[in-house]
Amino acid sequence: MHWRPIIRLFGLLLMFYSLSFLPSLVVSWIYNDAQWITFIGSSLIVFLVGLTFWLGNYYQRQELSVRDGFLVVTLFWFLLGLVGALPFYLSLHLDFTDAVFESISGFTTTGATVIVGLDQLPQSILYHRQQIQWLGGMGIIVLAVAILPLLGVGGMQLYRAETSGVAKNEKLTPRIAETARSLWIIYVLLTVSCALAYWFAGMSLFDAIGHAFTTVATGGFSTHDDSIGYFNSPLIEAIAIVFMLAGGINFAVHFLVLRHRLMSPYAEDPEVRTFGLLFVFASVFIAISLYFSGAYAGGWEAFRYAAFQVASIMTSTGFGTAVFAEWPLHIPLILVILSFIGGCAGSTSGGIKVMRVMLLAKLGLRQLELLVHPRAVSVVKLGKRPVSETVLFAIWGFYVLYIVTALLLTVAMMAAGLDLVSAFGAVVATINLLGPGLGEVASNFATVDATVKWLGIFAMLVGRLEVFTLLILFLPAYWRN
Repeated sequence: MHWRPIIRLFGLLLMFYSLSFLPSLVVSWIYNDAQWITFIGSSLIVFLVGLTFWLGNYYQRQELSVRDGFLVVTLFWFLLGLVGALPFYLSLHLDFTDAVFESISGFTTTGATVIVGLDQLPQSILYHRQQIQWLGGMGIIVLAVAILPLLGVGGMQLYRAETSGVAKNEKLTPRIAETARSLWIIYVLLTVSCALAYWFAGMSLFDAIGHAFTTVATGGFSTHDDSIGYFNSPLIEAIAIVFMLAGGINFAVHFLVLRHRLMSPYAEDPEVRTFGLLFVFASVFIAISLYFSGAYAGGWEAFRYAAFQVASIMTSTGFGTAVFAEWPLHIPLILVILSFIGGCAGSTSGGIKVMRVMLLAKLGLRQLELLVHPRAVSVVKLGKRPVSETVLFAIWGFYVLYIVTALLLTVAMMAAGLDLVSAFGAVVATINLLGPGLGEVASNFATVDATVKWLGIFAMLVGRLEVFTLLILFLPAYWRN
């Protein structure tokens, strides 16, 4: 393991990240909320720590290996959680656990919170919460690879370890730095479009920018305790649905749409088609269930709330116009299942991903066919492309690890004092990057024990780093030379 080059890289990344406190500083000056000292102090602390790391290992410039990349990404996400927690710790006086939980929840775009009373918080602190979700949505390391291509620290290794999805090894452009820049250009364009749409729909400029950050990032943090429900606007909810779904689509497909200036890639991609059909059928089914259960008086009202919650939960955004855990009958379970499916591979959303679920279903059907025709040669295809047995094996392994990790975390949270529904809800909320859960954590994590919060932090990192990147560090073989 190349420890000193890794520490040098951390120094560079921390110095780079220290600049991210400057927009919050500007917001503090604009709104005169007396938090400027918090952000100046946070920026200086992070910069000086990064400078120390960098100078102490200035001449350590070896290329990092793929194995090093897994460690760098995992440790840096946790390190980001620590430095991103500084404003919460210094300004809101949250204890260490709560501050780190809030920060990790932001960077992993989970949206679970321990803070109650958002409407009374300083504007700059609210902006900081929204911004860390936006940075986490595409990944701060992908950003670093995009604008610091001269790091000389194995850009492709970091990109592969950081980006999510089955097609993580596919580059949109020949050079990895150019690929990362292309992803961020699309991300920024979507964010600006979302912010303008929110603003024209009636949000204040501050709320529009803040909610655009967390909508496109499928994060779910809001500047109000009532989330999107605060605005009580069907138009704002419709805009949120459009951009949540956009955040839940593979960004490679967005790239093709922009490059060819055609909408056809959305219709031609089998994963996007399945994602869209899931949204439509789930919305209609839940709307009908809400209507006939008497939860809402009219069919339009039932569909309005159903469509919003389905989009929010499928994309793991976690925005709310209602508390879905309080909906009757089978509806909460259906939404939990949708949260496990998640969005498309290569998107900002969490969950197992639609592509993996599609291939698992095809793999199951193939096994049934082979029982009937044992000598048949059957190839699993995604669209018109055959999928290799290596990829299918990796997807099966991912699924097993994901479910086993979720079950073990549920047991651990029950051992920490939660009842079954709350423990399962907490795991669903964290490992699927969803935010709201069930039972005691239906709205927030403010009342749960510190042990539950640390388990939640671990689950959020597992979900954000797509299981393999983090769990590989627990293998003894990983640490052998």
